[in-house]
Amino acid sequence: MNQFLQMGANITLSTAKGSVTISHEISALIDISLTAFLLTDSDKVQGDSGIIFYNQPASSSGVATLVPSETIGNTKVHKMNFDMGKVPEGITKIAITLTEDNNTGFSNVKNLTAEISTGNTMIQLSPSSFTNENGVVVLELYLRNGQTKAKSIWRGFDSGLEGLCKNYGVEVEPESAPEPAPAAIAIPDNKDNQYTKSSINLEKVKGKINLDKGQKPVIIDKTPEITATVSWKTGTDYDIYALVYTKNGKQIDVAMFGAEGTPPLKNYGNGTVEHTGDVGRSSQSTKTEVIKLRLKDDILAVVPVVYSAQSNGTGSFYRYKVSMSIDNHNGTSVTITAKNANNNDTIYTCVPGILHNTPAGVIISPLELYSRPNSEFRPSLRMGPSNMVEVIMDEGPLNDYK
Repeated sequence: MNQFLQMGANITLSTAKGSVTISHEISALIDISLTAFLLTDSDKVQGDSGIIFYNQPASSSGVATLVPSETIGNTKVHKMNFDMGKVPEGITKIAITLTEDNNTGFSNVKNLTAEISTGNTMIQLSPSSFTNENGVVVLELYLRNGQTKAKSIWRGFDSGLEGLCKNYGVEVEPESAPEPAPAAIAIPDNKDNQYTKSSINLEKVKGKINLDKGQKPVIIDKTPEITATVSWKTGTDYDIYALVYTKNGKQIDVAMFGAEGTPPLKNYGNGTVEHTGDVGRSSQSTKTEVIKLRLKDDILAVVPVVYSAQSNGTGSFYRYKVSMSIDNHNGTSVTITAKNANNNDTIYTCVPGILHNTPAGVIISPLELYSRPNSEFRPSLRMGPSNMVEVIMDEGPLNDYK
């Protein structure tokens, strides 16, 4: 049975268990993430465990679980399973939210719909129009007199995930804004350029820049040698490797250790991408590994990857303050830190960002992607619908035992 729930209306669900599916049309302008907040009667979370997002996809009680998003044709589908019969003590409500992480606003999100499925019942929800909002509370699931109910909300926030977090009592660390850019540069539009479909105007930056997940990419001058340096506090042994994507659609893994069917490769293209060596378990307070980039036209993208094998004892990127710095050695460095990582010791792979090689310069995009818990499969690369290289976590070969 299909039903429609208008904005502001509520409905009693037939069962406590079901799923919420949210879909929208794919666009190069947008990057949508689903986050759920487990709330008390005062509409506040009880702590970090009350946030369900890409790096903490399931609550310990089983009340809410994120399912990896899917692409079906020209549609992106996000899904969360729920079981209100497993609500933890003190929690009475789940707020299901969306953020537009490119900060272009939900006015650019087309054909946005939500659906609640319980048993044989399908409840459809659709919003009114949006403008500059980059955070939206889609709906709430809550308990009332022993019954599970749903309310259609569609309330927007101009401050995105930060605004949602503050609204629900999550402490948000202040972020330093990137230094002002002297100029803006658009990616050239010519038949030889792989990025002609991108309509993003990128800031040409100089100096020391910090990028966080959700901020728009920046572009730096391409110099004869660029280094990607990963740093972390001592106490564990991380390893860095690089995924290289070429113009002919080939992926090359530059790594000091192999993976299933992929042998170790210290450098590619006569030093075009070169690993400078494994630091091992040294006693210095901060440890680093470096990959050198001497970018040629046949390289479309390079993705530095940070990895900690199970045999190293931990994969907590948050605890060891992992960061990646891209330096063109001409006065510009861009740093991406693992600020959104949680303290999960079973997450072994982090992708801080991606570098796109273009005639106008090197585009640096903050990603902060993390592998599934207990997964040691490498990421893989593919050309996305906007003619920009995309990173797909856990889809590559299994890393060799180290």
